[in-house]
Amino acid sequence: MEIQKGAELCFPQLLNSSCRKPTLHWSKAVLLNIVLSFISLITAALNLLVIISVSYFRQLHTPSNILLLSLAVSDFLVGLLLMPLETIRTTTCWFLGDLMCCVYFYLMTNIVCASIGNIVLISVDRYVAICDPLHYPTRINVGRVKLSAYLCWFYSVFYSSLYMKDILTEPGRYNSCYGECVFFSSDVAGIVDLVLSFIVPVCVIIVLYMRVFVVAVSQARAMRSHVTAVTLQRSLNQTNRSELKAARTLGVLVVVFLGSYCPYYCYTLVEENLVNDPSASTVIIVFYFNSCLNPLIYTLFYPWFRNVVKLIITLQIFKHDISEANIL
Repeated sequence: MEIQKGAELCFPQLLNSSCRKPTLHWSKAVLLNIVLSFISLITAALNLLVIISVSYFRQLHTPSNILLLSLAVSDFLVGLLLMPLETIRTTTCWFLGDLMCCVYFYLMTNIVCASIGNIVLISVDRYVAICDPLHYPTRINVGRVKLSAYLCWFYSVFYSSLYMKDILTEPGRYNSCYGECVFFSSDVAGIVDLVLSFIVPVCVIIVLYMRVFVVAVSQARAMRSHVTAVTLQRSLNQTNRSELKAARTLGVLVVVFLGSYCPYYCYTLVEENLVNDPSASTVIIVFYFNSCLNPLIYTLFYPWFRNVVKLIITLQIFKHDISEANIL
């Protein structure tokens, strides 16, 4: 943010090493804090409902829902941790110290990487379910999906530790004054991150869902024209309407994710060190806002989620054997 010459220091006692306070008017700062805090609270609460729903009710322990659970965990952490910290970093001086600054960027890299991995896994799940339905029950099961989700999070931790090794070993090394929280990556690291975290995952997601779209359209046409070929009929019986509906719903999820994710990395192509550019904080907040949209998508398209929310809000979830209830 632009700093006025007469602006107050973040740490008045450190005249020569303190950053100056942002020049954002106090009324705008208060309004921005209220709005972002509300979005953060809603994001954490809605995703917590998703986590409780899929974890508690046995009928929801399906491969697709396990992946939604893993995505909800990353979205919950965005609302609980990343949004509040980004609000502080955007609207005021950073008073939390170099260690918390390091933790923020590490969590940001870790959670974003996990979210991307979960979206890729969701795309793979729908690809197999629609394009190879006969082998879906044998290739995709709850155990394998859980292992894939664990590996996704393990990879995120490993990748984040490697990408953030400089700031992890020396917190605050890139800060030019007390009261700021910044991170710089080398050109090589930035290119590698762009390829691994954006180009490759997005290409995989688009290719898989283009294939899913083509197959879904062909099956819809076949059902309308009453095709009776044996092989096609078997495919239609396996890939029923619920699978196609799930593919459409998760397709909306993927499109919304890409819509909020692409601007972030596209901006990095024209602006160096996006996370340190205050004028681009809107891009980061829009990306975080995607975590609030995901559970809203479940509410619109998944009747089971609405049913479970009613059980949770009315406290019926504490009834005996409610976890075995039929909610579909």
